[in-house]
Amino acid sequence: MRIVTTLPMDDLNKVGPAAREIEAAGYDGAMTLESAHHPFLPLAIAAVETERVELLTAVAIAFPRSPMVCANAAWDLQGASKGRFVLGLGSQIRAHNERRFSVPWTAPAARMREYVESLRAIWRAWRSGEMPDYKGEHYRFSLMTPFFTPPGNGQPMTPVTIAAVGPGMLKVAGSRCDGVRLHPFCTRRYFEEFCLPRLTEGFEENGITREQFEITGGGYFVTGKDEEAIRRGMDEVKVRLGYYSSTPNYWPVLEMHGYGELGRKLRLMAVQGKWGELAGEIPDDLVYLFAAVGVHGEIKQAIEARFGNGVDTLYAGMLPTADRDLPPDLIQDIQTIPVAFEGFAER
Repeated sequence: MRIVTTLPMDDLNKVGPAAREIEAAGYDGAMTLESAHHPFLPLAIAAVETERVELLTAVAIAFPRSPMVCANAAWDLQGASKGRFVLGLGSQIRAHNERRFSVPWTAPAARMREYVESLRAIWRAWRSGEMPDYKGEHYRFSLMTPFFTPPGNGQPMTPVTIAAVGPGMLKVAGSRCDGVRLHPFCTRRYFEEFCLPRLTEGFEENGITREQFEITGGGYFVTGKDEEAIRRGMDEVKVRLGYYSSTPNYWPVLEMHGYGELGRKLRLMAVQGKWGELAGEIPDDLVYLFAAVGVHGEIKQAIEARFGNGVDTLYAGMLPTADRDLPPDLIQDIQTIPVAFEGFAER
């Protein structure tokens, strides 16, 4: 199993030292999130400060950026990192697209499919020197002059992965992408019964096998030196579960486990502005559905039981304390867990 962690994003001056520390600790990758800061800028610094770790966006928001803009950023990062960049994209919800980014909203799965196809059409044009020829409902690319064509970077085509929750986006991931980034609000049962069948449907259309498709995320893990750290970590997970459980889009996961009424209760509390009280409604049993939990000596077995035979890559650094600062020997133990993913297909 691979394990990746987050780069600092609040201050670009922190990125170089942090990236070197991540690599020295033995992590497989360093990632950025798009929340309050730009997802690509820290990776540019990390690309020239490291030699081994994979660099990835988990995720960059797609629709506010033209595929051409995103293709340029990915091309340069793939070149600077000597082939270690993986592009992770997400659609974000309608309200953020329309009201935060001020971009039109259309059916996200169909648009994301064209977005991924457009990226590859642009990269092929840059490799071949020919005009791009992509015509879709949402994106069209038919012009590329030599002045605007970047020189070859000598690297494989950047792998493209997407965040997926619903059935439409999961099908796009399986049929068009090199991997999927599962939402942390995901249980093992939801993954096995809902997510995996829809991903598998697309592999044949994609021309790849499960061994060439990376499944990342799909839950949390909580660890520490002692039970006090575990209790603190479980409380951190409850904060996140309270927020997500109050959002109707995520209720199918709760319904599968018999917690539908809890979701509706939390929704009402959120409408009433009781955000600080949501975590207190989350029972310990629910935490164990979404997270692998255990002290350092137990967490490998807990991760294998919670994520094994499904997830290939695990996110660290998603919680304030509970999944950070892992001892190097613990990282190495987690990396011995067998997975299906063997490597991306060359395109």
